[in-house]
Amino acid sequence: MSIGIAGFDYRRVTVADGVALNVAVGGVGRPVVLLHGFPQTHLMWRHVAADLAADHTVICPDLRGYGASDKPPAHGEETYAKRTMAADVVALARALGHERFALAGHDRGALVAVRAGLDHPDVVTHLASLDVLPTLDMWDVLHGASAAVAFHLYLMAQPPGLPERMISASADAFFGHFLDAWGTGPSAVPAEVRAEYLRASREAVDSIVADYRASAGIDVAHDRADRDAGRRLAMPVTVIQQDWGAALGYDAAAVWRAWAPDLEHRTTTAGHFMAEEAPAEISAALRALLKR
Repeated sequence: MSIGIAGFDYRRVTVADGVALNVAVGGVGRPVVLLHGFPQTHLMWRHVAADLAADHTVICPDLRGYGASDKPPAHGEETYAKRTMAADVVALARALGHERFALAGHDRGALVAVRAGLDHPDVVTHLASLDVLPTLDMWDVLHGASAAVAFHLYLMAQPPGLPERMISASADAFFGHFLDAWGTGPSAVPAEVRAEYLRASREAVDSIVADYRASAGIDVAHDRADRDAGRRLAMPVTVIQQDWGAALGYDAAAVWRAWAPDLEHRTTTAGHFMAEEAPAEISAALRALLKR
């Protein structure tokens, strides 16, 4: 890794058999774990992490399969199930001396965070989700031509082989498309950070596809089992999204309220990469969550 979060210490922490995560740690105080999205690494939190580190211990890992963390081959759906990735996060925090922690995730990291909140309610004290829906609901709201915005979900849901070959054949163009299309302008992701995202993604095509493939299979099954059992997020939850409900024709707050009784739901005019485009807004929202 060529660049990092200034002032943070870096280490590798073993979280499962044969799996170690690259993690940046900074600050002192109540622990907050920040999970990145696609096609990014922990660097997406660089501004928010520096702010929160003034009075919190801030833990920013690369998820398994991403960045400088280990990328085990997918021997089945469980390897990159959000349940497995959530267990990684709990093991990481415990290895760093934290039995309980607040958790915020963006995009893919938010799906991991939600699963951690459902699977480990006694561990996750507060939960923030940035710009996704829970996996089960995500598939339910995609219909017809409007679902084209999520073409990558359908591509990477295909059986192993074709998606990996197609993406690897033009990796920078594929991953760069999302960095261009999902932001509000180039200033949020400087050239050196963009280059790092592209390099990291280019070197992780198989594991990134496996992560997405799990979200079209085993992750849906886990969400459906929780919904059928009436399990919900017990901790205070903040959701920050672009106005996808208006764009795709659903009530986003209602979708989330079914999972999170103690919910604050808000929309933002920042683009998808909101922690980089509007870090002060996101930091303020996380600080407000931590006071609930």
